[in-house]
Amino acid sequence: MKKLYKHQTTDIFAYVLEEQRALVIENIFGEQLEIPLYSVFFKYFPAEKGLKIVAVDETPADVIDLFFQVLRDVTGLAYQYSIGQVLTVELEGQVLHTETVSLQSKTRKTLLIATRNEGKTREFKAMFSQLGYDIKNLNDFPELPEVAETGMTFEENARLKAETISELTGEMVLADDSGLMVDVLGGLPGVWSARFAGEHATDAANNAKLLHELASTAVSPEKRKAKFHTTLVVAAPGKSSLVVEGEWPGSIATIPRGDDGFGYDPLFVDEETGRTAAQMTLEQKNKVSHRARALQNLLKEWPEWLRQ
Repeated sequence: MKKLYKHQTTDIFAYVLEEQRALVIENIFGEQLEIPLYSVFFKYFPAEKGLKIVAVDETPADVIDLFFQVLRDVTGLAYQYSIGQVLTVELEGQVLHTETVSLQSKTRKTLLIATRNEGKTREFKAMFSQLGYDIKNLNDFPELPEVAETGMTFEENARLKAETISELTGEMVLADDSGLMVDVLGGLPGVWSARFAGEHATDAANNAKLLHELASTAVSPEKRKAKFHTTLVVAAPGKSSLVVEGEWPGSIATIPRGDDGFGYDPLFVDEETGRTAAQMTLEQKNKVSHRARALQNLLKEWPEWLRQ
C-alpha cells in the first residue's frame, strides 16, 4: 500500500496498489459498486499502478471525484473534469475524453431492527447509519404481530424474531436477544431479563428485583460479577441466517447510578472504567458494549455472508 486517500466531504477511501494492473471498487461490505465509468478509470490510471476504492453510502459522482484526486497526486498532472450528462476530461486545456454517463445515486439500503424499543434502536442506528443504512424498527410496521420469544437460548429467540419478520416483510432484518447474566444467580436473569420481575415488567421493577436477589451479597463484590450478552441474527429472503455473539464483562452495583441508557444500565458496572452503563455516553458505550462487540463480529462475517 502506498498511500491512503479520503474524499474531502464523504466517507470514501482509496489506496494505490503497487505493481498491479487492477482496479477494485467496492463498498465497506465487499459489494462491487455500480459505476458505469470503468473505461475512464482504466484509461487514465497509470498502467503500472493499481487502485482500490472502498466506499460507504457512495454515489458514482463521489467515487469519480476521489478517483481524480488520486490520479492527480499519483501522476503529478493537473487533470480536470466536469460531470453532467456527459463526463469531460481535460488536461492543460485540451479535451482528452468525453463520455455520456448516468450518475443517479445508489438506492440507500434499509435494515429493519426487530424491536419496538427506541433505546435499543438508537444504539443500532448509531452503529449502522454511518455504514449507509436507513434504520427502521417494528414501530414502522404496526400491523406486524408480536413474535413470541419462546426459545430457551439467546440464539433461539433472536432467530425466531429475525426469520419470522423477514419472511413477513421481505426485508433484511436484524434481531438481537440480549440479557444480563449474573454469576451468583447461575446466569439469571438471562433470556428472561426483560421480564425478570414478571410479564410486562418495567425497567425499574426488574432492577429492584435484581437488587433484592443480590441483597445478601452486598458486602462481597466478587459475588456480584456479571456480564451482558448479545446474540445477533441477520435474516434475509433466500439466505441462511448469520449468527454472531458478543459479551461485556462487569459487575452489579449496590445502587443505581446514572441517567442514560435503559434496562439494567444503571446497575451494570463496566469492568474497565468502574462506571455504570447509564453513566456512559452513547459513543462510549458503543465502543465497549455487548452489542458493539457482537456488531464487530458481525461486520467481520458480513462480506462473505452477502456473497452467499
